[in-house]
Amino acid sequence: MAFIGTTSFLGTSLLTTSSKSCCSSTKPTVRSLNMVAVPEFREKSLEEKAGKAPVHMTGTKLWTPRSWRDMPILQVPDYPDQAKLQDVEKRLSKSLPLVFSGECDRLKENIAKAGRGEAFVLQGGDCAESFSEFEKYGGENIRNTFTLLIQMSIVMMYGIEKPVVKIGRMAGQFAKPRSSPFESSKDKEMQLPSYRGDMINGPGFTLKDRVPDPERMYEAFIQSTATINLLRTLATGGYLDLRRIHDINLEFVNGTSQGEQFRDFADAISKAIGFMQSVGLQTDSPMIRQAEFYVSHESLLLPYEESLIRLDEETGKYYSTSGHFIWLGDRTRQPEGAHVEFLRGIANPIGIKCGPSLSQDDLMELLDILNPTNEPGRITLISRVGAGKVREHLPRFIETIRREGRFVTWSCDAMHGNTENSPAGFKTRKFDNILSEVREFIECHQEMGTYPGGIHLEMTGQNVTECVGGMLELGHDDLGR
Repeated sequence: MAFIGTTSFLGTSLLTTSSKSCCSSTKPTVRSLNMVAVPEFREKSLEEKAGKAPVHMTGTKLWTPRSWRDMPILQVPDYPDQAKLQDVEKRLSKSLPLVFSGECDRLKENIAKAGRGEAFVLQGGDCAESFSEFEKYGGENIRNTFTLLIQMSIVMMYGIEKPVVKIGRMAGQFAKPRSSPFESSKDKEMQLPSYRGDMINGPGFTLKDRVPDPERMYEAFIQSTATINLLRTLATGGYLDLRRIHDINLEFVNGTSQGEQFRDFADAISKAIGFMQSVGLQTDSPMIRQAEFYVSHESLLLPYEESLIRLDEETGKYYSTSGHFIWLGDRTRQPEGAHVEFLRGIANPIGIKCGPSLSQDDLMELLDILNPTNEPGRITLISRVGAGKVREHLPRFIETIRREGRFVTWSCDAMHGNTENSPAGFKTRKFDNILSEVREFIECHQEMGTYPGGIHLEMTGQNVTECVGGMLELGHDDLGR
């Protein structure tokens, strides 16, 4: 909950952001929905639809939902049971979409606004979703993380006086990139394949758990369906009615200074709504009672992603219906790689993680491949360089984009560049480093006359200790509880 302190800082900093922009934009169109599955993604099916459904081209290269299979690939497991894999892919390809094309286009429009400084993107959620936690807690974890994101967005909107685009790392964030294909036991006596997330294999340190199982993809799909259904209900069913804003809080922050600060914001908002009612203005509109909420995940396990591609027959565009927004990780952004090839042909808004190793030439090559028409809202560049390193890397990215006249939205992932190990071996982060990277990100954009368009956070609504410092001044000894 220490992130309420972060959002208070953001509200102050973003109000002073320069109104100067390096790019302008046009307004995308939101259309009606008419989506169909691509039957087993057969080449014949694509050719039959070619006249009605144009595909993306890079140079003279044709894109299909399965063209990534001809490219070099990283971070995807070898499944020992190929027949089972094909069966799961077939079942997924016949399933209903998790999200719809019109929703994706609406999000793209909102992200474009953030790129112009007219809105701000808040993206957050668990590092990785879990089958066991879902079974143990049901929808409680989902509701709590959703509530925390809403609290943060309310504080931000109050501070910056702009819309906040809310995107959860939810309903698909089941796979994890790994730095090594193998991991060792604590005594170093046994080595097994790395745990790659519940969508791929199990966390238990046994050979049985670590064998990739295609059926886990379908289980992830079922859980994602339940998650999205709950999120839609929470977002539109009155849970977020600002007329009862004091109820939008997490119990474990009651009595803390940040909890008191949120109540101060809530009091001010309640008074504003009361004033609107007193002068006869409408306060029971959907804008007061509901919220737009989107879901996202890293596009990592491509057999799953391909199986959930759907064709919008009205426009002839292909969408990944596994999530509204999917991103390209720092380990899979090779321009000649399979993940870039997959993302090239879908119409969703997409993100690119930009770490210290990304060169300006590679950045431009990625933009040429993934957004050849320079569509506003299509690309979000998510910097992840670490505290103290922002001024070394972000200005060169910004200058390259400005020089080439590209439309992008800038976001800051202040988590993955600040990971360290505690003395007891827990993976952790210092809250001060997270805040410092966000601060440097905003200040750098202000100095260069561009817009800090969003932040991307690993976070949870659970009462857990994963970071040191923060409002409770947690130490390394607190990480075990």
